[in-house]
Order: sequence, then C-alpha cells, then structure tokens
Amino acid sequence: MQTSLIFLTVLAAAWSAGYLLYRLTLRAVHNRDEFWRRMVGRARGPLQLGLVITALSFAANIAPLPALQGQILRHALLIAFIACVTWTLTIMLDIWMTPHLRRFRLDVEDNLLARKHVTQTRILQRVSVVLVIVIGISAALITFDRVWQYGVSLLASAGAAGIVLGLALQPVLRNLLAGIQLALTQPIRIDDAVIVKGEWGNVEEITATYVVIRVWDKRRLIVPLNYLMEQPFQNWTRKDATLIGTVLIYLDYGVSIPELRTEAERITRALPLWNCDVFALQVTDFREREVEIRILASASHAGKAFDLRCEIREKLLAYLQREQPSALPQIRASFADATRPALN
Repeated sequence: MQTSLIFLTVLAAAWSAGYLLYRLTLRAVHNRDEFWRRMVGRARGPLQLGLVITALSFAANIAPLPALQGQILRHALLIAFIACVTWTLTIMLDIWMTPHLRRFRLDVEDNLLARKHVTQTRILQRVSVVLVIVIGISAALITFDRVWQYGVSLLASAGAAGIVLGLALQPVLRNLLAGIQLALTQPIRIDDAVIVKGEWGNVEEITATYVVIRVWDKRRLIVPLNYLMEQPFQNWTRKDATLIGTVLIYLDYGVSIPELRTEAERITRALPLWNCDVFALQVTDFREREVEIRILASASHAGKAFDLRCEIREKLLAYLQREQPSALPQIRASFADATRPALN
C-alpha cells in the first residue's frame, strides 16, 4: 500500500512538472516573433503531451513499482510517444504548407501558377498525412508481440486473410497512388473549370482519395481520383483560362450578312466581357428554311465567356427585331389560283 502511494505521488509530481514546463515554454515564446508564437500555438497539443510523457517516463524509472506493472506503464508511454510523434509530424506538414501557400492567391484573374502550386501542395500534404498515420499505427502495433508475430506470419505465408485485406484496400490504395500521380502530372488544379460526366463546374477541393467539383448551380460532384486518371474529361483552364464562346443563330435566307457582321462586331467590342482577342461571324450551314450563322467571341475565363454569349444573343435579337425583322426565320407558302381550271 505504501509503495503504491509513493508511486502515485511520484506520477502526480511528474505530471505537474510536465505541465509546469509546458506553461513555461508558452511564456518563453510569448515575447518572441510571430512565427514562433504561431508555431507553438498550432503545436500546443503534441507539445503538452510530449512534455508530460517525458516527465512520466522519468518518474516510471525512479518510482518503486512491480516489474509487470512497470512494463505495462512503459509500454503505454511508448505508444503515447508514437502517437505524439505522429501528431507532431501531421502538424508540421500543415505548418509548412501554410506559409508556402500564402505566396499564391487564387482570388486574382491570372491565377494559373497559384492553382498549380496550391493543388500540388494540398494533394501531397494529404497523401503524406495518410502515410504518416499509417506508419504511426503500424509502429504502435509492432510494439505488441502477438500482433507482430501475426503480421509476420501473414506476410510469410500469404494467407487468405492477407489476400482479403489486400483486396479490401485495393480501392483506397488505387486512389492514393492516383493522388500522387495527379499531384505530379496535374491534369487538374484547384479552381480549374472542368466538365466531368456532363457536369460543368470548378474544382473546389482535392483530397487524398477524391475530388470535389462545385457545379455551376452550387451542387457538389464527388469524383474518385482514379476515375480522373482513367476516364477522359474536359479541362477548360489547363494551360490558359481564356475561352472562345460560340453563339449560333438561325435566320432567314434574306438576312444581310455584311450588316449583321458589322452590328455583331460593334456589339462585341462594346461589351467589357470581351478580351479583345477573337471575334468572327461565319455562315456555317444551309438548312431547308434557314441559314446557320456562328459568332465566335473570346473571354478571359469560362464564366465571362458564358455571360458574353448571353449578352451577344440578347443584343443581336434586339437589333434583328428593330432593323432586320424580315431576317427572322419564316415559313413561305405558295397558293395556286383557284379560278384556273384543273389539269386533267
């Protein structure tokens, strides 16, 4: 009884000493520069845990304790130390990513370089966090003799349980490998305008296993990473955000193409959405009752291109109704003279 009381007293003193050392560390960095304050502030949890583990480990070695109980306590402290190191590494990855990404802004119009770095950094960070956690769990399991022997026997004999586990983890591993491949090759980036499975939207988030696409009507499309690496999709901002919008109109054969071209060019040049790069008006097809006319106009990105097309359609319709109403699609009919005798 007296031995247990002494042991508990030593543990309580060690715990208090670890917490006191933690508070002294916070006070020491309070007057330092902003970087150290933020770093310690982000790592408060693992810092406190690490100092307490250190103090308890010292107490476990000097306090009187039976051999079995001492072994269990040291084993628990070892597992806690592995968890603390794993936690610290994940926070360090996040701390490293934050100042790196501050140099790149996504809220500017020409953000191609920023999207490239943000995408690559976030994917590699998430994959690294998953790997660190897996390694930490593996290291904790290895400390148990039975689990260690069971794992070695499974690897040596390639038993049915190992095969089932491998098959069960196959989709996860495929997505993790696809995430690494996507970070290196970058077929998509954060904020890219894409069309996936017939849905147009922007890449909102890229995790270690899936991609979140914000559809134009604010829905969210969740796509596995391996799908994007194996299936074709459209990326409208792969190299350049500039996009050429297409406006198709169908008019009567009596339309005056030169006048229409002049008016369409005047309308396009007056719109601030046009980026002064591409404009063209062409007759692209003849149909039974109408002629197909295609207008091309470029904009700085997909959203402006869509609005530009809508503006051109609206203003051209007003012009045709006002200046060339006969150019609108018509149906012509010819009636025979009813007074003439019918031919036998």
